Amino acid sequence: MKAATTFVAGVFVSMLILGGAQAMAAETATVTVTNNSDWAIMHFFLSAADSEKWGPDQLGQGVIKTGGSFKLNNIPCDSYDVKLVDEDGDQCVVGGVDLCAQSDHWVITSEELVACQKKSGS
Repeated sequence: MKAATTFVAGVFVSMLILGGAQAMAAETATVTVTNNSDWAIMHFFLSAADSEKWGPDQLGQGVIKTGGSFKLNNIPCDSYDVKLVDEDGDQCVVGGVDLCAQSDHWVITSEELVACQKKSGS
C-alpha cells in the first residue's frame, strides 16, 4: 500500500504543467481527486509549505474509496505540502506543491501511491 508518493508527485507535476499562466491568475483552486488505486484514501492533509503543522483532514469523516473521487473547493493559492494516508495507514508526503489553479483533476494510481510511499519512508 505504498502508492501515495508517486501518485501525488505525478499529479502535482501534471498540475503545474497543465495549469500554466491561467493557474497563476486564480485566487483559489478547485481540485478533484480520483482514486484509481487498490487502496482507499482515508486522510488528505494540506499544510502551507512554510508551516510545521498539518491542517485539518480535507476528507473530514469521508474516504476516497477505490474508484471514487473527492472535490477540494476554494483552496487558497499557495505552496502546500500534501499528505495522503491509505487504508493500511501508509503515508505519502509531497512537499512544496504550488496549488493555484481554478480547476484541476488528480488521479491516484496504485503504482504512483506505492512509489510515493517508498519515497516518504512509509
